[in-house]
Amino acid sequence: MINMDFTKPLVINTHQQDWQQSPAQGVWRKPLEREAKESGHTTSIVKYAAGASFSTHHHPYGEEILVLDGVFSDEHGDYPAGSYIRNPPGSSHAPFSKPGCVLLVKLNQFDPHDLVSLRVNTNTTPWSQGQGNLMVMPLHQHAHEHVALVKWPANEVFKPHQHFGGEEIFVISGTFEDEKGKYPAGTWMRSPHLSSHHPRVSEPTVIWVKTGHLPPSH
Repeated sequence: MINMDFTKPLVINTHQQDWQQSPAQGVWRKPLEREAKESGHTTSIVKYAAGASFSTHHHPYGEEILVLDGVFSDEHGDYPAGSYIRNPPGSSHAPFSKPGCVLLVKLNQFDPHDLVSLRVNTNTTPWSQGQGNLMVMPLHQHAHEHVALVKWPANEVFKPHQHFGGEEIFVISGTFEDEKGKYPAGTWMRSPHLSSHHPRVSEPTVIWVKTGHLPPSH
């Protein structure tokens, strides 16, 4: 069990973590939260060396991927950095990477009724106007869960707000800030149900955000 108390806020600079060998040769990972080593609720940074592959495996409760660097592939296609992938409950694939890649991977966290298979290239998807000067790229919505990219211009300040159902953030570029600190690219944050903060940035920043999916307690 790693970081599975959802009532506590978490901030992890993933660049400061050590890589751990996975069961597949040439595939490494940094666990951020983990319920069971290979089968439970898990969030990790995963790295494929060039030419590495994983044998065909099933996702009984779904898999969510954001490609951070390189090109990730499976028998269905090639997904460059900026790709957002959802493999629904009951799906399977045999992933690999010819040039190598780095991923944010979330396993076994889908609502059982969330059965959408999704492939989004965020490099070519248009942005929409958000609140203030923010730009938003919605990626997925199911029930109370929302997933999006948010682009912040320099010196933007967002209103203080509360997180119903919690919030997860991964800082893709720039530096995200709030009254508690500054969070550089590569930082993963998890904020509990009904937590609050007053976010802002000093430099142009892009974050991946998921809201409404965390339980009130665990």
